Amino acid sequence: MSVSTTALAPSVCSPLPVLGRDVTVPLVTGGEVTYAALDYAASAPALQRVWDDVAAYAPYYGSVHRGAGYLSQLSTDLFENARRTVAEFLDCRADDQLVFTRSTTDSLNLLAAALPADCQVFVFETEHHASLLPWKDARVTYLDAPRTPGQAVETLERALAARTVSTEGGHGPALVCVTGASNVTGELWPVRELAAAAHAHGARIVLDAAQLAPHHPVSVRDLDVDWIAFSGHKLYAPFGTGVLAGRADWLRAAEPYLAGGGASRKVTRREDGGVDVEWHEGAARHEAGSPNVIGAYSIASACKALTEAGFDALVARERHLIDKVRTGLADVPEVRILSLFGDDAPRVGVISFVVEGWNSSHFAAALSAEYGIGVRDGLFCAHPLVRTLLGSAPETQGECGAPEAAPGEKSLNAIRVSFGAGTPDEHVDRFVGAVKELVTQGAKWQYRTEDGRCVPAV
Repeated sequence: MSVSTTALAPSVCSPLPVLGRDVTVPLVTGGEVTYAALDYAASAPALQRVWDDVAAYAPYYGSVHRGAGYLSQLSTDLFENARRTVAEFLDCRADDQLVFTRSTTDSLNLLAAALPADCQVFVFETEHHASLLPWKDARVTYLDAPRTPGQAVETLERALAARTVSTEGGHGPALVCVTGASNVTGELWPVRELAAAAHAHGARIVLDAAQLAPHHPVSVRDLDVDWIAFSGHKLYAPFGTGVLAGRADWLRAAEPYLAGGGASRKVTRREDGGVDVEWHEGAARHEAGSPNVIGAYSIASACKALTEAGFDALVARERHLIDKVRTGLADVPEVRILSLFGDDAPRVGVISFVVEGWNSSHFAAALSAEYGIGVRDGLFCAHPLVRTLLGSAPETQGECGAPEAAPGEKSLNAIRVSFGAGTPDEHVDRFVGAVKELVTQGAKWQYRTEDGRCVPAV
């Protein structure tokens, strides 16, 4: 695999302090309990370090690249230093360009808008919608879900070898888009091997690291990817910023992703009444508008905090939590964990499963209302993958239906538990105990469907 998962002693580090760790929530059965946030794959809580850094900067907030005043100059320095910090975190090459965006979705849509003419894109059906859907203006080849990492590489190699001829003759430009860690199964993908296959066939590759970067060190050089995209809100920095980092040539040649101030170097009126625009060539070309300096600074702060904590220690502790969850769920015959690559596949702290006799929305609602545990249910913005994994699932039961089931379709949905650097053991232990209790004793409350969601009946 492309990412080391060597297990160290689980006691090597403690959870990193995060916001919300002491929040209490009411239970439908009475009383309150400390909230167990186990939906990190959707949005991780802010690191306390990130919050403190942002709070310390907030009084000095000013416009970026737009003012001569002290606060504007300070904010500009902070913004550009954040860019350098994140580039170092990703181990970018000297001539790579790092653009601050709004999210992974925004980053990949930016890259899609910068594709050369007649570019062919290869993407596995297993991708999150953020990396599955942006390529609508390109020639797209969707690849079937592989069942082993080796099969993923073989599938890509065959597809690249069979590339169609472009309208100008020859194969033309090509791009492979692949995830680093699945947002459904948590399984790690063979990124380095897929990159080698892409480059051997003259294609480039972009890595969706939304689920990988919060859990493992990510090196652009070591993985040999051309671009990497991720979101701050999954990296313990939920202030509305994402990152696209990598080769500059396609970005430099493309029209600005957004037209406006900041992207333009010079604008002049023509005699015919129109305007001529000279665009910036660097990252500013695709950062029109007032930059989100707080978002960029928060990502840089999170990168520093994770680096200082040490990924070896973080990975070791997460392996400890993964083993707790998988061992606990293995004791419940009614639970089926979803997987592409099998039980032994290395993974991050993302685990999806279904429970025999339960609709997943009903089960997730009970975990929240009766135990104060927050998980995700549904198709996780990865509909083709979840449908593939649940294709042979029996008809689901329960009081509540699946909100994402299409008309006339069997109610397919699953439950996802996810955790990370801020998760204490108690939250995982409570989750495992709640699953066992719900399966053996059933829910203590009645539930109904309201506005497409399963909620406690009042």
